[in-house]
Amino acid sequence: MNKWIRGTNAVVLSLAVIGIFIVLTIFLNSTKSLQIDLTQNKKFTLSDKTTETLKALDKDVHLISLTSDRTDPYIKRQVEELVQEYKKRNGKIVFDQFDIIKQPGLAKQYDVDPSGTLVVESGAVKKTLYYADMFIPGQQQGEYKFSGEEKLTQALVNLNAKEKSKIYFLSGHSEIPLTQLNLWRSGLEGENYEVTELNLLREGKIPDDAEVLFIIGPQSDISDKETEVIKEYLKGKGKLYMALGFNKDMATQWKNIDSLLSQYGIQDQHAVAIEPKQSQLFDPLTIIPEYGYHDITKKLQDYNLLTMMNLAVTLSSDKPVEDFPATVILKTTENAYGETDIETLMKSRTVKDDKDIKGPLNLGYVVETKENKPKAVVLGGSSFLVDNVIQQQGNRDFALNSVGWLQEQKDQVTIRPREGDAIKQAMITNSQANSIFYGTVLLFPLLFLIVGGTIWWRRRKG
Repeated sequence: MNKWIRGTNAVVLSLAVIGIFIVLTIFLNSTKSLQIDLTQNKKFTLSDKTTETLKALDKDVHLISLTSDRTDPYIKRQVEELVQEYKKRNGKIVFDQFDIIKQPGLAKQYDVDPSGTLVVESGAVKKTLYYADMFIPGQQQGEYKFSGEEKLTQALVNLNAKEKSKIYFLSGHSEIPLTQLNLWRSGLEGENYEVTELNLLREGKIPDDAEVLFIIGPQSDISDKETEVIKEYLKGKGKLYMALGFNKDMATQWKNIDSLLSQYGIQDQHAVAIEPKQSQLFDPLTIIPEYGYHDITKKLQDYNLLTMMNLAVTLSSDKPVEDFPATVILKTTENAYGETDIETLMKSRTVKDDKDIKGPLNLGYVVETKENKPKAVVLGGSSFLVDNVIQQQGNRDFALNSVGWLQEQKDQVTIRPREGDAIKQAMITNSQANSIFYGTVLLFPLLFLIVGGTIWWRRRKG
């Protein structure tokens, strides 16, 4: 009887073990695609822009990786892992990989770079991305940053794009040149804008296809005749993106710039925002504005991405215009003040006095029509748009979001892919590589085998 009970228990225990094994196998199989990104800046997590683009993708897309023996294995793996993440989120994406050495016909069919090419095809539309363009050099020799997600997402967005939106950057008044706005410009072009410089003295008018006129960091005033042309343009469907630049003589020299702002009820106060609170990172002339509640800034707030302004000009809307309601989107803290004595500011450290403007100060507005249609973006600073600053925190997203809002492109008001952390390639000699190989593949396993064998032998003898 006891023998039968023990046999039954053994069977039940065996079945329980088998059952647990089956459950664990099913569970592990169901979670094999589960990933948790524990990196500080979530560099392995797809951005909002990418996930929104993939959700909206309603056509078949064929991604083709074309590589050769000249392709860096690590770069190849980075790109392939990125594409696999896109595949997981949309079943319409098909991914194929080819070696152009083994299949040279493909190299003739596509414009291929032997170091690696990714082709994005959908119907008759084709985009070509080179692996080399997905990696941006870092600050130190041997470092680079992976920007593949940004490039691939832009390519997918452009598959659905129709005609490009024409936007013009005014020149001739010492504005910030487009050559110093390359990152902003490339971001705009990636979101299907055609960016062109416009000198009214040469052209004589604003082109009929201009959807937005940009005036970025002007130092000198706009002439009377140019102002008439711009105002006439803005009376129709034209839109304005104005980002002021610091000028010590702005109080006396910006008559026409001020008149362009006043038609929307916005006044340039001819004062520079000062934040008394100092830190090791920034001086009092560098402002980290607080966001007003708006579609442009909502996701920036959600992700705690800050915007930075330097030598920002303060704005106000004490005389609102009924036809063009203005909303504050950037403002300072209550501790800040607007320095009106620009001469003193240029020569020495500023101190708050009775002539200065009390905080909080307004540094950015959006303007709409009575029909709630976007009409203008007016900012008190423009230095955050230049190449060496725009990559910091939320500067680039704010700059692109504000244009997306102005053009009523809701899918362009988001958080875009971030560049990966700087990666430094380790350079090792052949002898070092051999030492690593023999140590990890032969020496350590042999050592464990000897120790394990010794323990087994002693126990057997004991």
